[in-house]
Amino acid sequence: MKIAIAGYGNLGRGVEAAVTNAPDMELVAIFTRRDPASVTVATDTPVLAWAEMASLTDQIDVMVLCGGSATDLPKQTPELAKLFTVVDSFDTHVNIPTHFANVDAAAREAGTLGVISCGWDPGLFSLARLYASAVMPDGADYTFWGRGVSQGHSDAIRRIPGVADARQYTVPVEAAVEAARSGENPELTTREKHTRECYVVAEEGADLAAIEQAIVTMPNYFSDYDTTVTFVSQEELDANHAGLPHGGSVIRSGRTGLNGEFGDTIEFSLALDSNPYFTGSVLASVARAAYRMHQDGQVGARTMFDIPPALLSQLSAEELRAHLM
Repeated sequence: MKIAIAGYGNLGRGVEAAVTNAPDMELVAIFTRRDPASVTVATDTPVLAWAEMASLTDQIDVMVLCGGSATDLPKQTPELAKLFTVVDSFDTHVNIPTHFANVDAAAREAGTLGVISCGWDPGLFSLARLYASAVMPDGADYTFWGRGVSQGHSDAIRRIPGVADARQYTVPVEAAVEAARSGENPELTTREKHTRECYVVAEEGADLAAIEQAIVTMPNYFSDYDTTVTFVSQEELDANHAGLPHGGSVIRSGRTGLNGEFGDTIEFSLALDSNPYFTGSVLASVARAAYRMHQDGQVGARTMFDIPPALLSQLSAEELRAHLM
Protein backbone atom coordinates (compact mmCIF):
# COMPACT_ATOMS: atom_id res chain seq x y z
CA MET A 1 0.00 0.00 0.00
CA LYS A 2 1.49 3.31 -1.03
CA ILE A 3 0.95 5.84 1.76
CA ALA A 4 1.66 9.58 1.82
CA ILE A 5 1.56 12.09 4.67
CA ALA A 6 0.10 15.60 4.44
CA GLY A 7 1.71 17.77 7.12
CA TYR A 8 4.86 17.00 9.07
CA GLY A 9 4.55 17.98 12.70
CA ASN A 10 4.38 15.73 15.74
CA LEU A 11 1.54 13.66 14.32
CA GLY A 12 3.21 13.39 10.92
CA ARG A 13 6.30 11.98 12.62
CA GLY A 14 4.12 9.44 14.39
CA VAL A 15 2.54 8.29 11.13
CA GLU A 16 5.98 8.18 9.49
CA ALA A 17 7.23 5.79 12.17
CA ALA A 18 4.15 3.55 12.06
CA VAL A 19 4.06 3.25 8.27
CA THR A 20 7.80 2.66 8.07
CA ASN A 21 7.43 -0.25 10.51
CA ALA A 22 4.49 -1.80 8.64
CA PRO A 23 5.65 -4.55 6.25
CA ASP A 24 2.60 -4.16 3.99
CA MET A 25 3.04 -0.38 3.51
CA GLU A 26 5.42 1.93 1.69
CA LEU A 27 5.75 5.60 2.62
CA VAL A 28 6.15 7.31 -0.76
CA ALA A 29 6.00 11.02 0.10
CA ILE A 30 5.65 13.62 2.82
CA PHE A 31 3.94 16.86 1.75
CA THR A 32 4.52 20.15 3.52
CA ARG A 33 3.28 23.73 3.25
CA ARG A 34 6.77 24.85 4.29
CA ASP A 35 9.80 24.99 2.03
CA PRO A 36 10.57 21.26 1.53
CA ALA A 37 14.29 22.01 1.76
CA SER A 38 13.77 23.26 5.32
CA VAL A 39 12.10 20.05 6.53
CA THR A 40 14.24 17.24 7.96
CA VAL A 41 12.47 13.90 8.29
CA ALA A 42 13.42 10.74 10.18
CA THR A 43 13.49 8.50 7.10
CA ASP A 44 14.67 8.82 3.51
CA THR A 45 11.12 9.61 2.33
CA PRO A 46 10.95 12.41 -0.27
CA VAL A 47 9.63 15.72 1.10
CA LEU A 48 7.54 17.53 -1.48
CA ALA A 49 5.69 20.81 -1.76
CA TRP A 50 1.97 20.77 -1.02
CA ALA A 51 1.24 21.95 -4.56
CA GLU A 52 2.81 18.79 -6.01
CA MET A 53 0.07 16.52 -4.65
CA ALA A 54 -2.27 16.86 -7.58
CA SER A 55 0.31 15.51 -10.01
CA LEU A 56 0.88 12.32 -7.99
CA THR A 57 -2.62 10.91 -7.57
CA ASP A 58 -1.72 7.72 -9.47
CA GLN A 59 1.22 7.03 -7.14
CA ILE A 60 -0.59 7.26 -3.78
CA ASP A 61 -3.16 4.81 -2.43
CA VAL A 62 -3.98 6.64 0.82
CA MET A 63 -3.18 10.17 1.99
CA VAL A 64 -2.94 10.51 5.78
CA LEU A 65 -3.72 14.05 6.91
CA CYS A 66 -1.79 15.29 9.92
CA GLY A 67 -3.03 18.87 10.33
CA GLY A 68 -4.89 20.39 13.23
CA SER A 69 -8.62 20.12 13.81
CA ALA A 70 -9.16 23.79 14.59
CA THR A 71 -8.50 25.21 11.12
CA ASP A 72 -6.61 22.69 8.92
CA LEU A 73 -8.70 19.56 8.61
CA PRO A 74 -12.12 21.17 8.06
CA LYS A 75 -10.70 22.56 4.80
CA GLN A 76 -8.00 20.06 3.90
CA THR A 77 -9.87 16.78 4.25
CA PRO A 78 -12.74 17.62 1.85
CA GLU A 79 -10.28 19.20 -0.60
CA LEU A 80 -7.87 16.27 -0.62
CA ALA A 81 -10.73 13.76 -0.74
CA LYS A 82 -11.31 15.08 -4.24
CA LEU A 83 -7.92 13.62 -5.19
CA PHE A 84 -7.16 10.71 -2.84
CA THR A 85 -8.58 8.21 -0.43
CA VAL A 86 -7.87 10.00 2.86
CA VAL A 87 -7.65 9.39 6.60
CA ASP A 88 -7.71 12.13 9.26
CA SER A 89 -7.83 12.56 13.03
CA PHE A 90 -10.42 15.37 13.25
CA ASP A 91 -11.22 15.54 16.97
CA THR A 92 -13.65 18.40 17.57
CA HIS A 93 -16.46 16.07 18.69
CA VAL A 94 -19.32 18.54 18.35
CA ASN A 95 -18.41 19.25 14.71
CA ILE A 96 -17.92 15.65 13.56
CA PRO A 97 -21.36 15.38 11.87
CA THR A 98 -20.69 18.50 9.77
CA HIS A 99 -17.14 17.38 8.92
CA PHE A 100 -18.43 13.94 7.96
CA ALA A 101 -21.03 15.44 5.63
CA ASN A 102 -18.48 17.69 3.92
CA VAL A 103 -16.01 14.84 3.38
CA ASP A 104 -18.78 12.49 2.25
CA ALA A 105 -19.95 14.89 -0.45
CA ALA A 106 -16.42 15.45 -1.77
CA ALA A 107 -15.44 11.77 -1.69
CA ARG A 108 -18.62 10.54 -3.34
CA GLU A 109 -18.23 13.02 -6.18
CA ALA A 110 -14.61 11.98 -6.70
CA GLY A 111 -15.11 8.25 -6.16
CA THR A 112 -12.72 8.15 -3.21
CA LEU A 113 -13.04 7.09 0.43
CA GLY A 114 -12.53 9.36 3.45
CA VAL A 115 -12.20 7.93 6.96
CA ILE A 116 -12.42 10.74 9.51
CA SER A 117 -11.86 11.20 13.24
CA CYS A 118 -9.41 8.32 13.70
CA GLY A 119 -7.24 8.22 16.78
CA TRP A 120 -7.95 7.22 20.34
CA ASP A 121 -10.68 9.76 21.09
CA PRO A 122 -12.48 10.00 18.79
CA GLY A 123 -11.49 6.55 17.56
CA LEU A 124 -10.65 3.72 19.95
CA PHE A 125 -12.60 5.33 22.78
CA SER A 126 -15.56 5.72 20.44
CA LEU A 127 -15.47 1.97 19.78
CA ALA A 128 -15.20 1.28 23.52
CA ARG A 129 -18.32 3.38 24.13
CA LEU A 130 -20.17 1.61 21.31
CA TYR A 131 -19.28 -1.91 22.46
CA ALA A 132 -20.04 -1.15 26.11
CA SER A 133 -23.40 0.47 25.42
CA ALA A 134 -24.38 -2.29 22.98
CA VAL A 135 -23.82 -5.10 25.48
CA MET A 136 -25.06 -3.15 28.51
CA PRO A 137 -27.78 -0.74 27.31
CA ASP A 138 -29.01 -0.09 30.85
CA GLY A 139 -26.11 2.06 32.00
CA ALA A 140 -24.15 5.28 31.69
CA ASP A 141 -20.88 6.23 29.96
CA TYR A 142 -18.06 8.29 31.45
CA THR A 143 -14.98 9.35 29.51
CA PHE A 144 -11.90 10.76 31.20
CA TRP A 145 -8.82 12.12 29.45
CA GLY A 146 -5.37 12.62 30.92
CA ARG A 147 -3.45 13.72 32.73
CA GLY A 148 -1.80 14.53 29.43
CA VAL A 149 -1.05 16.96 26.66
CA SER A 150 -3.83 17.51 24.13
CA GLN A 151 -2.31 18.19 20.72
CA GLY A 152 -5.51 19.68 19.32
CA HIS A 153 -6.07 22.00 22.25
CA SER A 154 -2.42 23.06 22.30
CA ASP A 155 -2.66 23.80 18.58
CA ALA A 156 -5.81 25.85 19.15
CA ILE A 157 -3.96 28.00 21.69
CA ARG A 158 -1.03 28.49 19.32
CA ARG A 159 -3.43 29.91 16.72
CA ILE A 160 -4.33 32.80 19.05
CA PRO A 161 -2.62 36.09 18.05
CA GLY A 162 0.31 36.83 20.33
CA VAL A 163 1.02 33.20 21.25
CA ALA A 164 4.44 31.84 20.32
CA ASP A 165 4.06 28.34 21.79
CA ALA A 166 1.82 26.45 24.19
CA ARG A 167 1.05 23.16 25.90
CA GLN A 168 -2.35 22.24 27.29
CA TYR A 169 -2.88 19.50 29.85
CA THR A 170 -6.24 17.82 30.35
CA VAL A 171 -6.58 16.67 33.96
CA PRO A 172 -9.33 14.33 35.21
CA VAL A 173 -10.90 15.13 38.56
CA GLU A 174 -10.13 12.07 40.70
CA ALA A 175 -13.37 12.33 42.71
CA ALA A 176 -15.34 12.15 39.46
CA VAL A 177 -13.39 9.09 38.25
CA GLU A 178 -14.07 7.24 41.48
CA ALA A 179 -17.74 8.21 41.35
CA ALA A 180 -17.98 6.76 37.83
CA ARG A 181 -16.35 3.52 38.96
CA SER A 182 -18.67 3.21 41.94
CA GLY A 183 -21.56 1.92 39.85
CA GLU A 184 -23.90 4.58 41.21
CA ASN A 185 -24.20 6.30 37.80
CA PRO A 186 -23.72 9.86 39.03
CA GLU A 187 -24.66 12.80 36.84
CA LEU A 188 -21.42 14.67 36.21
CA THR A 189 -21.14 17.93 34.31
CA THR A 190 -18.30 18.64 31.90
CA ARG A 191 -16.79 21.02 34.43
CA GLU A 192 -16.96 18.44 37.21
CA LYS A 193 -15.04 15.79 35.24
CA HIS A 194 -11.93 17.65 34.03
CA THR A 195 -9.81 20.73 34.47
CA ARG A 196 -7.49 22.24 31.86
CA GLU A 197 -4.01 23.61 32.50
CA CYS A 198 -2.44 25.84 29.85
CA TYR A 199 1.23 26.82 29.71
CA VAL A 200 1.72 29.63 27.23
CA VAL A 201 4.73 31.39 25.74
CA ALA A 202 3.65 34.86 24.64
CA GLU A 203 5.29 36.87 21.90
CA GLU A 204 7.19 39.94 23.04
CA GLY A 205 4.79 42.80 23.71
CA ALA A 206 1.68 40.63 23.47
CA ASP A 207 -1.42 41.44 25.52
CA LEU A 208 -1.40 38.70 28.15
CA ALA A 209 -4.87 39.49 29.44
CA ALA A 210 -6.32 39.27 25.94
CA ILE A 211 -4.61 35.92 25.33
CA GLU A 212 -5.93 34.50 28.60
CA GLN A 213 -9.43 35.72 27.84
CA ALA A 214 -9.30 34.21 24.35
CA ILE A 215 -8.30 30.85 25.84
CA VAL A 216 -10.79 30.56 28.69
CA THR A 217 -13.73 31.66 26.50
CA MET A 218 -12.89 29.50 23.46
CA PRO A 219 -16.00 27.45 22.62
CA ASN A 220 -15.68 23.65 22.24
CA TYR A 221 -12.21 23.79 23.80
CA PHE A 222 -12.07 25.66 27.12
CA SER A 223 -15.25 27.57 27.88
CA ASP A 224 -16.94 24.61 29.60
CA TYR A 225 -13.99 23.82 31.88
CA ASP A 226 -12.19 25.33 34.84
CA THR A 227 -9.10 26.51 32.98
CA THR A 228 -5.86 27.94 34.33
CA VAL A 229 -3.42 29.85 32.13
CA THR A 230 0.22 30.15 33.18
CA PHE A 231 2.63 32.24 31.12
CA VAL A 232 6.15 30.81 30.92
CA SER A 233 9.32 31.42 28.94
CA GLN A 234 10.19 29.29 25.93
CA GLU A 235 13.09 27.85 27.92
CA GLU A 236 10.78 26.79 30.76
CA LEU A 237 8.28 25.27 28.33
CA ASP A 238 11.04 23.32 26.58
CA ALA A 239 12.54 22.12 29.86
CA ASN A 240 9.35 21.13 31.69
CA HIS A 241 6.75 20.44 29.02
CA ALA A 242 8.60 18.97 26.04
CA GLY A 243 6.99 15.54 26.24
CA LEU A 244 3.59 14.62 24.82
CA PRO A 245 2.18 11.98 27.19
CA HIS A 246 -1.53 11.29 27.39
CA GLY A 247 -4.11 8.66 28.18
CA GLY A 248 -7.48 8.21 29.75
CA SER A 249 -10.34 5.80 30.23
CA VAL A 250 -13.87 5.00 29.14
CA ILE A 251 -16.02 3.67 31.96
CA ARG A 252 -19.55 2.31 31.62
CA SER A 253 -21.47 1.12 34.63
CA GLY A 254 -24.93 -0.37 34.48
CA ARG A 255 -27.25 -3.24 35.24
CA THR A 256 -27.86 -6.67 33.72
CA GLY A 257 -30.29 -9.43 34.63
CA LEU A 258 -34.03 -9.85 34.14
CA ASN A 259 -34.78 -7.14 36.69
CA GLY A 260 -31.46 -5.33 36.66
CA GLU A 261 -30.30 -7.20 39.73
CA PHE A 262 -26.62 -7.35 38.70
CA GLY A 263 -24.27 -4.39 38.69
CA ASP A 264 -21.46 -4.39 36.11
CA THR A 265 -18.66 -2.05 35.12
CA ILE A 266 -16.67 -1.99 31.87
CA GLU A 267 -13.44 0.02 31.65
CA PHE A 268 -11.07 0.61 28.72
CA SER A 269 -7.97 2.66 29.42
CA LEU A 270 -4.78 3.91 27.77
CA ALA A 271 -1.49 5.20 29.17
CA LEU A 272 0.65 6.74 26.44
CA ASP A 273 4.26 7.89 26.52
CA SER A 274 3.66 9.75 23.24
CA ASN A 275 0.23 10.88 22.16
CA PRO A 276 1.27 11.69 18.54
CA TYR A 277 3.19 8.47 17.97
CA PHE A 278 0.32 6.38 19.33
CA THR A 279 -2.24 8.36 17.31
CA GLY A 280 0.00 7.97 14.27
CA SER A 281 -0.13 4.21 14.78
CA VAL A 282 -3.92 4.31 14.84
CA LEU A 283 -3.97 6.35 11.63
CA ALA A 284 -1.65 3.88 9.93
CA SER A 285 -3.90 0.95 10.81
CA VAL A 286 -6.93 2.87 9.52
CA ALA A 287 -5.05 3.68 6.30
CA ARG A 288 -4.69 -0.09 5.80
CA ALA A 289 -8.44 -0.53 6.26
CA ALA A 290 -9.27 2.44 4.03
CA TYR A 291 -7.15 1.00 1.23
CA ARG A 292 -8.90 -2.36 1.49
CA MET A 293 -12.37 -0.82 1.67
CA HIS A 294 -11.73 1.38 -1.35
CA GLN A 295 -10.30 -1.59 -3.27
CA ASP A 296 -13.62 -3.27 -2.51
CA GLY A 297 -15.48 -0.41 -4.20
CA GLN A 298 -16.52 1.70 -1.23
CA VAL A 299 -16.70 5.48 -1.63
CA GLY A 300 -17.79 8.38 0.58
CA ALA A 301 -17.04 9.14 4.22
CA ARG A 302 -16.62 6.62 7.01
CA THR A 303 -15.63 6.55 10.69
CA MET A 304 -14.05 3.77 12.73
CA PHE A 305 -17.59 2.58 13.49
CA ASP A 306 -17.83 1.49 9.86
CA ILE A 307 -14.59 -0.51 9.67
CA PRO A 308 -14.71 -4.30 10.16
CA PRO A 309 -12.04 -4.86 12.83
CA ALA A 310 -10.11 -7.43 10.78
CA LEU A 311 -9.36 -4.83 8.10
CA LEU A 312 -7.21 -2.88 10.56
CA SER A 313 -4.79 -5.73 11.11
CA GLN A 314 -1.71 -6.92 9.24
CA LEU A 315 -2.77 -10.49 10.08
CA SER A 316 -4.87 -12.64 7.78
CA ALA A 317 -8.35 -13.79 8.79
CA GLU A 318 -6.93 -17.27 9.47
CA GLU A 319 -4.18 -15.83 11.70
CA LEU A 320 -6.67 -13.67 13.59
CA ARG A 321 -8.90 -16.66 14.32
CA ALA A 322 -5.94 -18.76 15.41
CA HIS A 323 -4.23 -16.22 17.65
CA LEU A 324 -6.64 -13.50 18.80
CA MET A 325 -10.07 -15.12 19.15
